[in-house]
Amino acid sequence: MAYQKNLSRLQQQQPTVSAIYSRNDILPYLGRRPIKELDTFELVGCLNRIVDRGALTTAHKARQAINQICKYAKQTGRIKFNPANDMEGSIPPLNKSHMPAITKPAEFAELLVAIDEYKGTHIVRTALALAPLVFQRPGELCGMEWSELDLEAAIWTIPQQKKKERNQIEGDHVVPLSTQSVALLKDIQCLTGHGSRVFPNQRDHSRPIGTEALNKALRIMGFDTKTQHCTHGFRASARTMLDEQLHIRLEWIEQQLAHTVKDPLGRAYNRTKHLPERIEMMQRWADYLDRLKSQSLAGNVITADFKKV
Repeated sequence: MAYQKNLSRLQQQQPTVSAIYSRNDILPYLGRRPIKELDTFELVGCLNRIVDRGALTTAHKARQAINQICKYAKQTGRIKFNPANDMEGSIPPLNKSHMPAITKPAEFAELLVAIDEYKGTHIVRTALALAPLVFQRPGELCGMEWSELDLEAAIWTIPQQKKKERNQIEGDHVVPLSTQSVALLKDIQCLTGHGSRVFPNQRDHSRPIGTEALNKALRIMGFDTKTQHCTHGFRASARTMLDEQLHIRLEWIEQQLAHTVKDPLGRAYNRTKHLPERIEMMQRWADYLDRLKSQSLAGNVITADFKKV
């Protein structure tokens, strides 16, 4: 009875879009129209007005917002049909662009040397130095906490809830740490080990540094983060060179990147699968990066066809 009374009250309110969704600044053309009066044709026209002014990304975000609004309205009995269901393909698709990344060994060696010589804060420099060694997502790297680290075992365990694909995987993501990674972390532990964050924000130590701080440092070093290399690009760099230079098995690389890897039966691999092999892979990768830096400093970077594992 209580449910029926609440449902009847909601239906009688004749709510507007802005009453349901407070961020009505994204949808200015709909104004305070009652949601029952909206149809697909009008919603498509709203989106195309945004497209016409060159804001394609905003148009796609607006389409998602409209669909959420109408879906909620249908679930709560405000409307019988969702007019946003038929908007698929009504606006041009977004062009998917890959994050810029350096994948040539000689150029990557110059980047590694530049990071070692970076004159900014020790926290940012350490995070940048660690990024190519672990090649996890920038947000996960910046948000690293001391409680996630076991430096004696050389393991970084990223909680499932922090992962981008947390709804598609089971369990936490295990990242083996090379001796070079452990050395970097032990060095900064004297500076930030008293708090929870490995890379705390300068103004608020309870919060981590942002990804933009790392990208800004790359720009200071002379690397264009829009066309040449960005912090997220370390993942593509590792993916490419582990395959082409070290000839590591792709499923090991994909698991280390926390990409969805399935067996022939379609089941997702356990995140700890092939852990001994991935431990060896991460150490080989770190040693390879050290060789690249040494060759760059000597003025002679070469690629090598390392024995396939």
